[in-house]
Amino acid sequence: MLAVQDLHTYLGDSHILRGVTLELPAGAALGLLGRNGMGKTTLIRTLLGYVRPRGGRVAWFGEDITGQPPERITRRGIGYVPEGRGIFPNLSVRENLIMAARPAADGVSPWTLERVLATFPRLAERLSHGGQQLSGGEQQMLAIGRALMTHPKLLILDEATEGLAPLIVAEIWRVIALVRASGLSTLVVDRNVKAVLAHTDRALVMEKGRIVMAGESAALAADPAAMAQYLGV
Repeated sequence: MLAVQDLHTYLGDSHILRGVTLELPAGAALGLLGRNGMGKTTLIRTLLGYVRPRGGRVAWFGEDITGQPPERITRRGIGYVPEGRGIFPNLSVRENLIMAARPAADGVSPWTLERVLATFPRLAERLSHGGQQLSGGEQQMLAIGRALMTHPKLLILDEATEGLAPLIVAEIWRVIALVRASGLSTLVVDRNVKAVLAHTDRALVMEKGRIVMAGESAALAADPAAMAQYLGV
C-alpha cells in the first residue's frame, strides 16, 4: 500500500532523513520508534507532503505521490492524528467530527458519526461542548474520531498518548487495538515501546534519520538488548 524508497529530507541545511526505506502492506500495523529528534515526525510530514524531500520516492498503491500537496495525499485515503491534536477549539465536538466526514472511496461507510461516538462514549456526552472545553484526553479522542470520519485506508498516529493520564492512555490504546482489528492499516509513533510493539505487526527503529532496526514486533520485543542500545529502554 505504502512504499518509501531511499528518502532524503532536509530542513534548511540540516540533513534529517538519510535514505529511509520502508513498506506498509494493506491491513498491516507498523510501529515507528526512536528517541526524540531522530526524524520520526519529519518522516511523517514528508510522507504527507508537508515537507518536500530532496531525494527518494513515496508511492501509494504503486503511484508516485512524492512531494504532492498534503490535501491531495490525504484525499487518497490517509488519516492523520498529529502530535498536538490540532482540533478546532471554537467548534463543537459534533462540528469537529462532521466537518471532516467524507464518503469512503469504495462507497462503504464503516466510520459513521454513530460508530465514532460508540467508540468514544465520552465524546457522545459532550457533543455540544467546544473543543477548548475538553480535557487533553478528550481532545485526543476527538482528533482520532475526526480522522476516522474521513474513512481512511491508513491511519497515522503521531504520539497519540503523550501527556495523558494513565487511564486515558489505556483508553487510547484500546481504541488503537479496535481500529487495527477492523482491518484498517495503521502507522503508530509513540514513546511507549512496549505498547507500540504489542499493537503492531512490524516495527522500525530510527536513529539520526536512518532505519537502524526493522522486524516483526514480537521479535523486537524479545530483544531487550537491542531496544536498550537504540531506545534506552
